[in-house]
Amino acid sequence: MEIELITKTDYNQLLNLLIGIDTKLDQLIKSAPSLSGIWLDSSEVCIMLHVSSRTLQNYRDRGMLSFNQIGSKILYKRSDIEKFLDNHYISRSEY
Repeated sequence: MEIELITKTDYNQLLNLLIGIDTKLDQLIKSAPSLSGIWLDSSEVCIMLHVSSRTLQNYRDRGMLSFNQIGSKILYKRSDIEKFLDNHYISRSEY
Protein backbone atom coordinates (compact mmCIF):
# COMPACT_ATOMS: atom_id res chain seq x y z
CA MET A 1 0.00 0.00 0.00
CA GLU A 2 1.35 3.37 -1.05
CA ILE A 3 0.80 6.49 1.00
CA GLU A 4 0.77 9.85 -0.71
CA LEU A 5 0.92 13.08 1.21
CA ILE A 6 -0.47 16.44 0.21
CA THR A 7 0.41 19.82 1.59
CA LYS A 8 -1.92 21.71 3.86
CA THR A 9 -2.34 24.33 1.12
CA ASP A 10 -3.39 21.68 -1.42
CA TYR A 11 -5.76 20.15 1.13
CA ASN A 12 -7.38 23.53 1.84
CA GLN A 13 -7.75 24.23 -1.89
CA LEU A 14 -9.41 20.86 -2.40
CA LEU A 15 -11.68 21.42 0.59
CA ASN A 16 -12.71 24.88 -0.68
CA LEU A 17 -13.41 23.41 -4.12
CA LEU A 18 -15.63 20.72 -2.60
CA ILE A 19 -17.47 23.28 -0.47
CA GLY A 20 -18.04 25.38 -3.60
CA ILE A 21 -19.42 22.39 -5.50
CA ASP A 22 -21.69 21.50 -2.59
CA THR A 23 -23.01 25.07 -2.41
CA LYS A 24 -23.73 25.17 -6.15
CA LEU A 25 -25.51 21.81 -6.00
CA ASP A 26 -27.70 23.05 -3.15
CA GLN A 27 -28.59 26.16 -5.17
CA LEU A 28 -29.45 24.06 -8.24
CA ILE A 29 -31.60 21.68 -6.24
CA LYS A 30 -33.51 24.52 -4.59
CA SER A 31 -34.10 26.39 -7.85
CA ALA A 32 -34.94 23.42 -10.08
CA PRO A 33 -38.63 22.85 -10.74
CA SER A 34 -39.55 19.37 -9.64
CA LEU A 35 -42.65 17.32 -10.34
CA SER A 36 -41.73 14.46 -8.06
CA GLY A 37 -43.86 14.50 -4.96
CA ILE A 38 -46.40 16.93 -6.45
CA TRP A 39 -48.60 14.33 -8.15
CA LEU A 40 -50.01 11.21 -6.51
CA ASP A 41 -51.75 8.25 -8.08
CA SER A 42 -55.01 6.77 -6.80
CA SER A 43 -53.38 4.09 -4.67
CA GLU A 44 -51.23 6.68 -2.87
CA VAL A 45 -54.28 8.89 -2.24
CA CYS A 46 -56.30 5.93 -0.94
CA ILE A 47 -53.53 5.22 1.55
CA MET A 48 -53.27 8.89 2.60
CA LEU A 49 -57.02 9.21 3.14
CA HIS A 50 -57.56 5.67 4.46
CA VAL A 51 -60.35 5.09 1.94
CA SER A 52 -61.15 2.50 -0.72
CA SER A 53 -60.75 3.14 -4.43
CA ARG A 54 -64.57 3.24 -4.72
CA THR A 55 -64.78 5.98 -2.09
CA LEU A 56 -62.07 7.90 -3.89
CA GLN A 57 -64.06 7.60 -7.12
CA ASN A 58 -67.10 8.89 -5.21
CA TYR A 59 -65.11 11.95 -4.12
CA ARG A 60 -64.15 12.59 -7.76
CA ASP A 61 -67.71 12.08 -9.02
CA ARG A 62 -69.11 14.47 -6.40
CA GLY A 63 -66.47 17.10 -7.21
CA MET A 64 -64.89 16.89 -3.78
CA LEU A 65 -61.40 16.23 -5.19
CA SER A 66 -59.75 17.73 -8.24
CA PHE A 67 -57.81 15.36 -10.46
CA ASN A 68 -55.97 15.05 -13.74
CA GLN A 69 -56.60 12.17 -16.11
CA ILE A 70 -54.10 11.12 -18.75
CA GLY A 71 -55.50 8.14 -20.61
CA SER A 72 -56.65 5.76 -17.91
CA LYS A 73 -54.20 7.13 -15.33
CA ILE A 74 -55.71 9.44 -12.70
CA LEU A 75 -53.39 11.76 -10.77
CA TYR A 76 -54.02 14.13 -7.87
CA LYS A 77 -52.05 17.14 -6.71
CA ARG A 78 -50.59 16.58 -3.28
CA SER A 79 -51.60 20.13 -2.31
CA ASP A 80 -55.26 19.36 -3.21
CA ILE A 81 -55.21 16.29 -0.98
CA GLU A 82 -53.70 18.31 1.87
CA LYS A 83 -56.41 21.00 1.41
CA PHE A 84 -59.07 18.29 1.39
CA LEU A 85 -57.75 16.95 4.68
CA ASP A 86 -57.54 20.44 6.18
CA ASN A 87 -61.12 21.24 5.11
CA HIS A 88 -62.41 18.10 6.82
CA TYR A 89 -60.41 18.58 9.99
CA ILE A 90 -62.46 18.41 13.16
CA SER A 91 -60.77 19.91 16.17
CA ARG A 92 -61.15 18.38 19.58
CA SER A 93 -63.13 21.40 20.83
CA GLU A 94 -65.89 20.70 18.29
CA TYR A 95 -66.85 17.43 19.99
